[in-house]
Amino acid sequence: MVSKAFTYKAVAWFTASLFMISGETSMASSLRLEEPSAFAGHWQATLSAREDAADAQKLQDKPSNTCGVELAANKTLISECLGAWLEEVPVGWFPDPDGLSITGKEGSRIQFFSRQRNGQYQTTLKSGLIITLERAAQQP
Repeated sequence: MVSKAFTYKAVAWFTASLFMISGETSMASSLRLEEPSAFAGHWQATLSAREDAADAQKLQDKPSNTCGVELAANKTLISECLGAWLEEVPVGWFPDPDGLSITGKEGSRIQFFSRQRNGQYQTTLKSGLIITLERAAQQP
């Protein structure tokens, strides 16, 4: 009787371990890492407060709350505003499975933008302000 209890307990532990291991594997494979070329191009950054709608901020078109961001295929970044907003000059970027990371001079991440939907990424600064990064419309 004791040996059956031990066997059932061992099977239960083995099954639980198997579920945990297979769960991690399937979760990791569900997040796909995009190629850098998928992000390369012109983007628009909009700075807004939590209670402000990003669309309303874009319509105001103030130099202080919208600007262009160029993500190059070689993972370099050019922007006139992000440095002031992030309090550190961004020089590069790299894709993450669930977003986009902006890097500083030393190559370390200075800000992470989480994916909201296709072509739109967002981050919240320490101040509570929100930066929305959207792919700019293609010019014909």
